Amino acid sequence: MLYRKLFIITKRRWRNIKAWVKFALAVCCVIVFIIFYIFNLWSPLRKPETIVVKRGASVIGLTNYLVKNKIIKSARLFNFSVRLNGGTIMAGEYDIPRGAGVWVVADMITHGKVATTTITIPEGFTIKQIKNLLKASASLSGDVDCNTDAAVCNLNEGDIFPDTYRIARGTSRLALLDLARKKMVGVKQSLDTKKYPSPIKNWHDVLVLASIVQKETPLKREMPIVASVYLNRLRVRMRLQADPTVVYAITNGEGDMHGEPLLSGHLKTESPYNTYRNYGLPPNPIACVGRDAIRAVLNPAKTKYLFFVADGRGGHRFSTDFEEHKKNRIDWRVIKKELNK
Repeated sequence: MLYRKLFIITKRRWRNIKAWVKFALAVCCVIVFIIFYIFNLWSPLRKPETIVVKRGASVIGLTNYLVKNKIIKSARLFNFSVRLNGGTIMAGEYDIPRGAGVWVVADMITHGKVATTTITIPEGFTIKQIKNLLKASASLSGDVDCNTDAAVCNLNEGDIFPDTYRIARGTSRLALLDLARKKMVGVKQSLDTKKYPSPIKNWHDVLVLASIVQKETPLKREMPIVASVYLNRLRVRMRLQADPTVVYAITNGEGDMHGEPLLSGHLKTESPYNTYRNYGLPPNPIACVGRDAIRAVLNPAKTKYLFFVADGRGGHRFSTDFEEHKKNRIDWRVIKKELNK
């Protein structure tokens, strides 16, 4: 009987303990939910808001701004959240999402989770085209030109690596140009083997020829073949006669005819970039080049081709002698006439 009574008493006590544990857990869950709600969901924001934190701004000044513009409800909770996140706010432009609580806002601003944008610099663009592209972007700030001796102020085609750049919104245009310049320095370090196909002598020559290849064909598979054509011409001291070099010359470095045709009279233009009048490579690249064009020059196809002409399907026909080239040109004129119709 004694054991039975002890068992019943123990069982009742255990039930009481379990009940209290359940109650305590429920209270903890409620408290956690309330804290979570206050810090993360308690928000006056009914639509996304963009704010700009200026360099040197104080936490107090920012807090007052956020409360005044009804982005947060509690200044104390925001200040507390900032302290828990390190206490330092970072300058930049921030996209605050709808319904963001004080913790979310504080976390973004203390960790520099700024609004971002993407800018794509296409392969084959000239410096002038790139600058026009950046000036047209409302997501960037500042000018594209400067008057110092800094590397970013004296850019030439070949100095910029064409790529898609993800950057903070409001980034200065000069900063983006410098980022693309540094990217090109890294590309050189990764691709420059110091072993150049004859008669290429250095990395500058690689970029010059790669820029012509870049402008001549958009097809990756064709680039090594086009590179071989120009290398073969250089070896036999034949003029390169590359149309893109003439376009670069007559457009004063813009590199775009804006739909106007290239005429035979243009080929007589006096310019060191006109490869119809001058032997060898132009003095500098005529466009910014991607990895594929550079690799094509460093590892050209082994051919004896000296000529090529468009095939009407986005590619080219290649030939080793001028008679075959003339036939290909006639075929191209017929195709072009049909396309123009």
